[in-house]
Amino acid sequence: MIFNALRKYSICETFRYSVVKHIMAILIAVFSFGYRGKTVQFAQVSSCHRTTIAHFLNKGKWDSEALEEIVKKAVRHIIYEQARQTGKPIYCLVDDTISSKTKPSSQALHPIQDAYFHQSHLKKRQDYGHQALAVMLSCNGITLNYAIVLYDKTKSKIQIVQEIACELPAAPVASYFLCDSWYTCAKVVAAFRQKGFYTIGAIKTNRLITLEGDKLQIGQLAGAVMLAGLNANLVTVGKRQFFVYCFQVVIEGIGEVVILLSYPREAFGEPSALRAFVCTDCSVSIAEILNHYVIRWNIEVFFRNAKQKLAFDKYQIRSSTGIKRFWLIMSLAHFLCCVGSEQIQPFEEGYVHFQREIHRERTEFIYRCGYNRIPLEDVLALVA
Repeated sequence: MIFNALRKYSICETFRYSVVKHIMAILIAVFSFGYRGKTVQFAQVSSCHRTTIAHFLNKGKWDSEALEEIVKKAVRHIIYEQARQTGKPIYCLVDDTISSKTKPSSQALHPIQDAYFHQSHLKKRQDYGHQALAVMLSCNGITLNYAIVLYDKTKSKIQIVQEIACELPAAPVASYFLCDSWYTCAKVVAAFRQKGFYTIGAIKTNRLITLEGDKLQIGQLAGAVMLAGLNANLVTVGKRQFFVYCFQVVIEGIGEVVILLSYPREAFGEPSALRAFVCTDCSVSIAEILNHYVIRWNIEVFFRNAKQKLAFDKYQIRSSTGIKRFWLIMSLAHFLCCVGSEQIQPFEEGYVHFQREIHRERTEFIYRCGYNRIPLEDVLALVA
């Protein structure tokens, strides 16, 4: 089944057999029960020793960039074709996460490459490990991972996102770039605007904006609005309700935008509950802006699935090349779960489907060996 999925996207034709064999062994291990991201698990379903597979990831002479481009091209085709057929917007989602690692001692001979201290919003402190920047494309309920980039501090995260925006085709319909406050800046907004994407992003409450000639922080503006007694709009997003104030202002470097000040209904007026958003599409309603932005949650679901199912943060690989290749193959596994069967489906359903099919194929192999009266010693030799 995995071989057919790889052949469907020309991976078998692009790479020599030895490369495809290693990729298949890793993917089979991913969909095996008890997968924890260890190299030894790859060897359990391969005819090669674990050191051979480790060498394949760390130092193997194969073009991982070609595999990355195959996945990117397939994702672009599926999402952009959905937009052309349905007329619905494309969403580009960007966020980052940390794969935590143990800080090595100063005397470690072979420390993990490109691991640094990063600010963890989840742990609310500095966390040591690798930071991964993920980009996803979504349209008509289909969300696919487009790229995973290891942030190694050779270039800023803003530069990385700008480069990804530049490589995307122009959107065939009005589309949206969705991000948190880190990526809501003039350079990123401009890069996506050139490709037909509006930006909807969170902004920090201490950000300065100019309103009627006065410079105010977002938090100060919210306080002034409440003191003035202006009425807020009650908006329902999913199963929750929010009180929202809306303003049109001009932000330097970005232009005219809509600013939303939002409070959960149950925490109206509490400064700690205030959330602010900016939208460069001034033609949409408050409810539309918030409903567009909710789609960004899909990237958080991706991170959770990648860590829980694909062992995205449990690898024990030291070289940056090996880590990038491991992440790439995990991204390929996620892609196959979504599109590798007869129809596009949520990752969770595809993951279970691949697990069941691999288990079925193993059972069928054992049955056929027994049916053909192949001696046990020969069967064990085949699977060794």
